[in-house]
Amino acid sequence: MGIDKEVEHDVIVVGSGGGLVGAYTAAARGLRTLVVEKTGQVGGTVAYSGAGLWFPGSAPLRRAGLGDDVEEARGYLRHVVADPAREALQDAYLAAGARLIDELETSPWFQSFTHAPVPDYFSTAPGASPTGHTVFPPPLDLAEIGGHADVLRRSLPTERWGFDEGRLVSGGRALIGRALAAFLETGYGTLLLDTALESLIVEDGRVVGIEAVSDGERVRFRAARGVLLAAGGFEHDRELREKHQPPLSGEWSNGVGANTGDALRAGIAVGADTDLLDEAWFVPGLVQPDRRPVFHTGTRAGIWVNGAGERFVNETRPYDQAGHEIMRLHRTSGVSHIPAHWVFDQRLIDRDSFGGPPDEPVRPEWLGSGALRRADSLEELASVIGVPYDGLRRTVEEFNGFARTGVDERFRRGETVWDQMFHHIVPFAADPRQNFPATPETEWPNPLLLPIDKPPFYAATILPADIGTKGGLRIDVNARVLRPDGSPIPGLYAAGNTAAAMSGRVYPGAGTPIGSSIAFSYLAVLDLAGS
Repeated sequence: MGIDKEVEHDVIVVGSGGGLVGAYTAAARGLRTLVVEKTGQVGGTVAYSGAGLWFPGSAPLRRAGLGDDVEEARGYLRHVVADPAREALQDAYLAAGARLIDELETSPWFQSFTHAPVPDYFSTAPGASPTGHTVFPPPLDLAEIGGHADVLRRSLPTERWGFDEGRLVSGGRALIGRALAAFLETGYGTLLLDTALESLIVEDGRVVGIEAVSDGERVRFRAARGVLLAAGGFEHDRELREKHQPPLSGEWSNGVGANTGDALRAGIAVGADTDLLDEAWFVPGLVQPDRRPVFHTGTRAGIWVNGAGERFVNETRPYDQAGHEIMRLHRTSGVSHIPAHWVFDQRLIDRDSFGGPPDEPVRPEWLGSGALRRADSLEELASVIGVPYDGLRRTVEEFNGFARTGVDERFRRGETVWDQMFHHIVPFAADPRQNFPATPETEWPNPLLLPIDKPPFYAATILPADIGTKGGLRIDVNARVLRPDGSPIPGLYAAGNTAAAMSGRVYPGAGTPIGSSIAFSYLAVLDLAGS
C-alpha cells in the first residue's frame, strides 16, 4: 500500500478507527482521500469493540418496530449531559447518525445494520429507552475482504492471549473490515500504514497538510480541502494522564497502545482549544493472570469493597458510572478505592465459574498468579487483601441480609433494566422480588444477590481502567476544530477521542463513543465536500 508523496490529496484522515468510515464517505464522493495509520494494523480501539452505534431514529430501529425516537432521545441527552454548551453538538450528532446509516446501507460492503436491545445507561432519566438505540454492523467472513484481512487489527483477547476467533468476525473488526474494503474499492482511497503524525502544515492560517514519519522517513502530504484528526485519545501517554487525570498513568487502559495523543498535541500546536482533558470512558478493570486489567461489566454475585472493607457501589451498574464512582470516591472519600476488591464465595464459583466460560472450572492460572486469592475464612481473606476484618464482616453481614430478602437496600442492585440483562428473567417489575422468582438456578429471591457465606472465600482485584480518553480538541457542529475564541481553524477537523466528547462527562448509552467517532467524521466530510 505504497504512495506517491508528490500527489496532493483532497482529504487526509489521521487514524484508521472510526475515521476510516468517514474516509470512505469522502472517497465515495470522489475526493482523493489519504488515510495515515501510526501502526501496522487498521482499526484502532474500534477493532477491540462491539461496534455498537448509539443512533436514535436510524433505519435499523425503524425496521425493529421502534419508530422514530429522535425527540425522546434528544430530551434524554439534554437531561443526562446537562450542559447547554453541548446541545448544538448533540443535535448535529442526532441528525448525522440516521443519515449516515442510510448512506452506508447503500453500499454492498456495509449491507444492513441491525438493532439489539441494550438499555440506555441512565434508566430513570426522562426519555431513557429500556431497549436502547444501539445498532450493530453485520458479521464479516474475512475471506470476503481477501488480503485486507492481514492488516486488520486483532481483537483484544487475540492480542493478549492468542484467542482464535476464526474467520467469521463481528463487532469492531467487522465494521473496520467492511470500511477498509469499501474505502479502497472506491478508487479514490489510499492507505498508508506505519506512518505517525508529527505536525500539521499551516499556510496563511489554514491547515494544508501534515508532516509525518513513515517507516523512519520524514514525509509531507498536502490536502487541498482539509485534514481530519481521528487518531484516538491520549490514554497511553503517561505525562498527559498524570497531568490531567492523577493518579492514573495509562498503564491500565484498554485502548490501543499507540494512542499517545499525537493528534491532540498537533492540534494544540496550531492554536486549538481543548476540553475535558480530565475525562475518560472509565470502566472497571478486572485484573487478569497477566497482571493487567480488562474491561469488566455484569457482576452477578459478590461485592466490591474499598480499603476499609466497605461496599461502595452497585457492582452491576453501567460500567462508565461504576468506573467514575471508583475514581470519585478514591479522590474525595479519604479511603483508598484503588484497588477495589471483588469478594465472593464458593456459590459464585459453583454457579458461574470465574474468569472463563460458566461451564468450565476456574483455570489454574487465576490462583497461581494471585489474580484470584482464596481463603478458608472471611477473616483470613481480609488479612490476605489487607482490609480490616471488622469492616468486611459488617459489610458481608449486611449484604447477606439483602440476599435473603432479594432487595439491595443500600445500592439497589438488580432493580434496573440494565442490571437485569445479566440474568435471564424478564421483564422488569417495580418490586425487584417479582423479577427474580426462585428457579432451579438459585434458591435465592434475587440471583444477582447471592449470600457470601459458603467457604472457601475469594477475592479478585478491580482497578479503574478505561476504553480511551474522552477529552480533546474542541469542535463545532461540522467537526471543525476551534480556537479558544470560538473561531474555526480553517482546514482542520477532529472526531472520535481526538475531540472533546459531545456527551460531556457521561456515557448515555451503548455505542456513544464509536457513534460519535463516525458521526463527526461524517459531518467533517460533509463540510469538506460542501454537501
